[in-house]
Amino acid sequence: MYRYDEFDHDFVQARVAQFRDQVERRVGGELTEDQFKPLRLQNGVYLQLHAYMLRIAVPYGTLNGRQMRRLADIARRYDRGYGHFTTRQNLQFNWPKLSDIPDILSELAEVEMHAIQTSGNCIRNVTADHFAGAAADEVDDPRPYAEILRQWSSLHPEFLFLPRKFKVAVTGADRDRAAIQVHDIGLQLKRDAAGRIGFAVYVGGGQGRTPMVAKKIRDFLPEEDLLSYCEAILRVYNLSGRRDNKYKARIKILVHETGAEEITRQVEEEWERIKDGVLRLPAEEVERIRAYFALPADLAPRAADPSLAASRAADPDFDAFVARNTHPHRVPGHVSVTVSLKAIGGTPGDATADQMDAVAAIAERFGHDEIRVSHEQNLILPHVAETDLRAVYDGLVAAELATANAGFITDIIACPGLDYCALANARSIPVAQRISQRFGDIARQREIGDLKIKISGCINACGHHHVGHIGILGVEKKGEEFYQISLGGSGDENAAIGEIIGRGFSTEEIVDAVETLVDTYLAHRSRPEESFLDTYRRLGQAPFKEALYGAA
Repeated sequence: MYRYDEFDHDFVQARVAQFRDQVERRVGGELTEDQFKPLRLQNGVYLQLHAYMLRIAVPYGTLNGRQMRRLADIARRYDRGYGHFTTRQNLQFNWPKLSDIPDILSELAEVEMHAIQTSGNCIRNVTADHFAGAAADEVDDPRPYAEILRQWSSLHPEFLFLPRKFKVAVTGADRDRAAIQVHDIGLQLKRDAAGRIGFAVYVGGGQGRTPMVAKKIRDFLPEEDLLSYCEAILRVYNLSGRRDNKYKARIKILVHETGAEEITRQVEEEWERIKDGVLRLPAEEVERIRAYFALPADLAPRAADPSLAASRAADPDFDAFVARNTHPHRVPGHVSVTVSLKAIGGTPGDATADQMDAVAAIAERFGHDEIRVSHEQNLILPHVAETDLRAVYDGLVAAELATANAGFITDIIACPGLDYCALANARSIPVAQRISQRFGDIARQREIGDLKIKISGCINACGHHHVGHIGILGVEKKGEEFYQISLGGSGDENAAIGEIIGRGFSTEEIVDAVETLVDTYLAHRSRPEESFLDTYRRLGQAPFKEALYGAA
């Protein structure tokens, strides 16, 4: 893992001291809320429906046991005993007192954490594949490059006041687990014919009010040109992005209105001007950063565990967990483990302080002291020996974190919705809970197979509903909550924006509507292995629409 250097320590501590003064002036009445707003947003503090919310950065989703324990401690002492892990690999506290937030930030700084650039019109927390550095199918670990991008973007003087927020994601495999095509900049690590590392570059993706899939503007960007090319993209956007209308201020609108060809020309022209300057990445600096992300020294290949099969055969629950919540590791005899934060009937992404402590303890003992946050609102133990799987599972059972549903219909992404957010039109959490309970039977989940449901409480799409196989958007209609359904979305390497299927459904109707869609899929799939998404892409809307609304 990356460790703060002297500059990082001084930088974060100075920001904490600065914000402490700003909070004291706000609490003392010297600053109005309007004056305070831009200052708090620069430090990850939002004003939601009922209280301030603090959003903490987890760069590229990686943290250790000490950091997780600190988050648990803060949850107990300053909040209501839990935290909410988000689709940006961050963590949110929903109930801190404003006067306590400087102390929280100071305590976070002690364990090399902060809340800088988790809000505002700047380059946000850079995200990455949650299996980065461990996945068997990986070309290379994307996290060193995410860290380089973090250092470059932190308080970048030219990009602190962009037309709108700006999001970057990096993936290291052909299988896109970082949703790079729905980001402002998406980067896919690859090798050219000579074996050199570089990036495919995507620009102009995003969700929200105007969802779009990014355009590939470069098939191979050499490693040393990463920063200069990203800087060229940001300069073109900063110069030409709209500032007169916040709904049209994202780079996706600029790409759409200007055209991908013309944007590519402008970026390449700007890049030619700056590419041989100070932003050219020295190979030795890349290697220095890469060394922080080396596999643990004692992570050696192991023979297959002969007792694992017997343990799975003797315990159906353990067997289901291993089958669903483990992922192939690059080192033989190991796996990556998904810790589901989607207990049946629970709030997606929430973890109690006790659960955070439990995950920290398991990671320290069995996971080489490393934890990841996924953009799907789960936690990951990236390096677990197969011989330790039973002990890991037993620890997760004790913490009520052993739900074997990764990628199933109950592994739902949901934003906080109208229970917390001042922007929301409808509640997301109760809908997610009811769907989870309706499909809670594990045998039924297995029969359905891979199916991603994503729920947003408003058009801002924090729940990523546009790229859900089944996407649910909460809307307000004559003072009541309704839910619009879209089908066929995907955030992977075959990214697609879901298609709205028809009129919305009331709070009472929405779960039945989801069940109708699932039953229609089961009745029409060509074989048991055909997924919901594949069935939808093969058949289109017609059978689903007829099942929901009747024949036209």
